[in-house]
Amino acid sequence: MAPDSFSTGTDWLLDRTVESCSIGVAFGQSSFTDLDFADDVSLLAELLELLVPILETIACEAASLGFEVNWQKTNVQALGCREDMPLTIKVQGQDVMVVEEFVYLGSLIHSSTRSTCDISHRSAITRAAMQSLENQVWRSRLTISTKLKLYNMCILPIFLYRSDCWAISKTDARKIDALDQWCLRMLLGIK
Repeated sequence: MAPDSFSTGTDWLLDRTVESCSIGVAFGQSSFTDLDFADDVSLLAELLELLVPILETIACEAASLGFEVNWQKTNVQALGCREDMPLTIKVQGQDVMVVEEFVYLGSLIHSSTRSTCDISHRSAITRAAMQSLENQVWRSRLTISTKLKLYNMCILPIFLYRSDCWAISKTDARKIDALDQWCLRMLLGIK
């Protein structure tokens, strides 16, 4: 019951905030104002000047529900290369960090809007998972077909999580192939 109540409250809060402020980003005929999942919320605005009043409105509306904005976990990110961005902004007397990258629902979102950073992030997680299973699984007496099934079911999903959103360059494709080859060599015991 509690998670559902929290989600309902968060949705109500975002609806009220979006109604009272003109925020969002337009892509063709579609306009997007926010992305939310449980207590992870991303607000979208085309200008930093629009974002500060929105954050203040959210804090006020959240207080009426008994919610509180965690300013230490709140970040602002400008997409694209921008040298004129401050390091922090003030919202209700609190410093909010302006960051180049952050993790949202397991994906690394970088201000460059390129997928390279998320691919490197996922690659590191995948390598760690492979190494953690080295002695128990990859060097065990399991058959190669069983090891391949475990690789396809347990390791590849770690790497491929949200890969449908990646815009891949030739360099990224080479890195992906190199990771796959490294994993398969480890699985087969090839040095």
